[in-house]
Amino acid sequence: MGILRPKIQVLDEEHKNQIFAEATEILETQGIFLENNNAIQLFKEQGFSHTKTRWMIPSDIVKTSLKSTPKSIKLYDREGKNPLLLTGDNVHFDPGSAAVTILDESTGQIREPKSSDFIRFTQIVEHLRYIDAQSTSFIYGDVPMMAQDWHRLFICLSYCNKPIITGTFHKNNFKIMRELLLACRKSEKDLAEKPLAIFDACPSPPLRWSDLTTQSLLDAAESMIPSEFISMPLSGASAPITLIGSITQHCAETLAGIVITQLARKGAPVIWGGSPAILDMKHGTTPMGAIETMLINLGDVEMGKFFNLPVQAYMSLGDGKIPDAQAGFEAGIGAVLAALGGINMVSGPGMLNFESTQSIEKLIIDNEIAGMAKHLIRGINDYDPPFASEILKDYNDKEELLSHPTTLKLFKKELFITEIVDRSSKEMWVKKGSKSIRGRAKEKARKLLERLPEHPIDESLQKNLQRITRDNLN
Repeated sequence: MGILRPKIQVLDEEHKNQIFAEATEILETQGIFLENNNAIQLFKEQGFSHTKTRWMIPSDIVKTSLKSTPKSIKLYDREGKNPLLLTGDNVHFDPGSAAVTILDESTGQIREPKSSDFIRFTQIVEHLRYIDAQSTSFIYGDVPMMAQDWHRLFICLSYCNKPIITGTFHKNNFKIMRELLLACRKSEKDLAEKPLAIFDACPSPPLRWSDLTTQSLLDAAESMIPSEFISMPLSGASAPITLIGSITQHCAETLAGIVITQLARKGAPVIWGGSPAILDMKHGTTPMGAIETMLINLGDVEMGKFFNLPVQAYMSLGDGKIPDAQAGFEAGIGAVLAALGGINMVSGPGMLNFESTQSIEKLIIDNEIAGMAKHLIRGINDYDPPFASEILKDYNDKEELLSHPTTLKLFKKELFITEIVDRSSKEMWVKKGSKSIRGRAKEKARKLLERLPEHPIDESLQKNLQRITRDNLN
């Protein structure tokens, strides 16, 4: 780490305290819509007051739940190694989840994806240095609808060693997904101690925890599998138009999720995340690359850090339809702000079209953007003084410093060496075919798919995963 870690801050302590106080007041006086009978029973046992549709959560229960929530999470790969530490200002990137289309890099058209597309996508994630985790990145329709949740997890486990960000759209699928994860561990205790996957849980704004989403929290808590809250306030539509109002609503919805998980099992691991957006008043869309959306994300994250919890946000996305200049600057701004904000898990590389489309080309470009963002937050390294005078004395001998011992020793540490970003001369660029960054990403994808897996799956584990898949497809 450098002399100072570059940071960004959008809320002061006074406003964080005000947001927390108002969020707890909302939960205590307005309450949440709760549709899951198991969670309702937990609330009844606590004696929470309620109306016909809303359950009120006392502020003391919120504060007690925050105290029992773990302040850090280690997420492990398929082999149970190389933990990602989600705490403090550590920054990791993963592709966003559950897109419904893919940009076909061979035709340039957005289309419905197939499972073969997901296999290719996952194989490429395995080789990307700065994408730290994989995700169930998009939904494909060539397997039965009821099997899609766990089938995506099966592919993730089969073709990539990295930890997984996933989730379920069908209540009965959690059991199968848990079985797949347990196949990669020695026991339930081992899975709890070395979690391999995070389950996203998305409350419906404003202040509604659905039957499906709440059951995911309860199931994950029972197995001590981390849940990642993805509150989605939409400023001006399902949340206040003011950014601070949306941050406050996000805080209330997420605090409710923490109460549910801690009532289900004290000490259950959670991540304070979100996917907010503004409503574009000109087009009626939900731009993820809007600077206001990014400001809400930063405010949400600062509230999570206010409680010393691991944090996540959907950033580094683009709202364009192809990996063009718009996609690049939106992804770049988002990645840099996310890194400066110290977001533990940044979801979004590869995503286009308002979080609905995944692109292999953009994913490869975003990998390099993520690398630059990580390089930025390293800051300026301190080498013992004198910093320059002794080196400059040697310039007189050769009139260059390229061969200087410090250059040869430190250039790989000081400089971020690019692959996709072109820094060659114009003549060399023309000689190589005058390719755009999108063209270079497409070429890189082909090369990555030709590589062998860096961590091939154990044959017995693969057979076990295939058995579970066959049993549940029949």
